[in-house]
Amino acid sequence: MSNKIPESEPSTSRKRRRNEEPEPQSENDVVNSHSLSLEDNFAFSDTLMALRMMRAQFPHIQKSQLYSSIKNRTEVDREIESLKREKVVRIFKLNTGQDDHAIMFIDDYISQIERVVKRMEENSKNDLVVFEWFKIHVLQSKLETSIGHQELWSFLSLGGKVKEDHISHLISAGLLIRQLIDQNMYWFSIPNIGSVLKGLSQGRKELMSLLSRRKYKEMMMAALEVKRLRFSPLDMRFHLRDLIGSGQLKTIQTPSGLIVRVAKD
Repeated sequence: MSNKIPESEPSTSRKRRRNEEPEPQSENDVVNSHSLSLEDNFAFSDTLMALRMMRAQFPHIQKSQLYSSIKNRTEVDREIESLKREKVVRIFKLNTGQDDHAIMFIDDYISQIERVVKRMEENSKNDLVVFEWFKIHVLQSKLETSIGHQELWSFLSLGGKVKEDHISHLISAGLLIRQLIDQNMYWFSIPNIGSVLKGLSQGRKELMSLLSRRKYKEMMMAALEVKRLRFSPLDMRFHLRDLIGSGQLKTIQTPSGLIVRVAKD
């Protein structure tokens, strides 16, 4: 990576350097990010820069999308792990039946929690203090994708006296999902992620079917990225990055432009 921060620098220095990197400051910046074609905006040299650009384009970012943009996967994994430790992003295991993970900026995740709490305040008289305990004590202390019941209870207890209803509120809000193989374990989750997961699954099938029906199982990127999928509300660029990053599709540079082709088994 050309913008990689040397490993010898202390964590606090790396965090300060990252925080100094420019972010979109106006509505026009975000609009410009949306208007860039995927072909012109496909490769990045820095993981955080890639995350910020994708943040403007997509609701949630998958690790496979980063793999599509930055060729050095080991470097991507190392940088993501560093950003996770510095509490810039969180990683979530997605319930797709595959080894899918979403990456979300922590400030976006906190904003989602606050929106959920606001809706619950309008429709319920329940004690919602547990959400503050969750933000302050759980999210700040537990950086992994899952947490055990006893550990969750211990962290929440740092805020006050915990009741089972408190954990039920977190599950109802979509912040926790019980694991099927162990009811005492929870996945951390993103509220209202269900429609995204459905669109992800259906969009993958539709895009692969679209290309597989073509004679050479390929299509120009410029023509493909402007198509709309019937069964997914997600942007075509979202699915292209996902399937290219996972290796199901590959890109080939030609004099006429970038070609997207179904990868051979």
